[in-house]
Amino acid sequence: MDPEFAVKAPLRGTVSLERTTSDEYFARPDATAWLGGPVELAFIDGMHLFEFALRDFINVEKHCSWSSVIVFDDMFPRTVDEAARDRHTNAWTGDVFHMQDVLRTYRPDLTILVADTNPTGLLLVTGLDPASTVLEDKYDEIVARYVKDDPQDVPDDVLRRAGALDPATLLRSPLWGCLHRGHLPFHPRDKGLEEIREALSEPDSYRRRRRALRERLQREARGLARRTKVRAPARRTD
Repeated sequence: MDPEFAVKAPLRGTVSLERTTSDEYFARPDATAWLGGPVELAFIDGMHLFEFALRDFINVEKHCSWSSVIVFDDMFPRTVDEAARDRHTNAWTGDVFHMQDVLRTYRPDLTILVADTNPTGLLLVTGLDPASTVLEDKYDEIVARYVKDDPQDVPDDVLRRAGALDPATLLRSPLWGCLHRGHLPFHPRDKGLEEIREALSEPDSYRRRRRALRERLQREARGLARRTKVRAPARRTD
């Protein structure tokens, strides 16, 4: 959804476009119908102003499951000028970098990952809770705290990309298999959050545990198949 998108090449696959702002879209009573169900992956890259990115997250999370992923672009401005709310540079991130601190402060229940991608990094959020109203309830307080006049006070950790993960390493993480199983009925959010933590903190042991569980289930399935195999009745000869 974008109020001014321009399609310059043929689109392949199933694609739906909405020429509207995200605020206008999510104000619709039929927002869920157009989305077609829970959002599995959302990419937020809009106005490059913090309060818009915050509202986008609030609105999108309501339509997610715990295993969905919301991604923010432009998390690592390379200079203070690039982080300005009033754009005056060619490359521009705006002040959306504040989302890292906001989510860690107000939503410690979420899993927050930052990736060292070019040119200005990504923020990935999972372990979502569509029932949460914390950010919505605290919206005015958060905006008053974080929206400031230029020049922006960009923390040195942001400029240095402290804690940012190598994108290739992140893609190889067992986290994605954990999230892929999130739609299963025996994977409620509390269990899912435990698996997310294990997959990120102890990836090797997590893989071994998952492999052992898979092999055990396969053995049990083969044993059940042997026990329940129905033999064809013998043919009568009289």
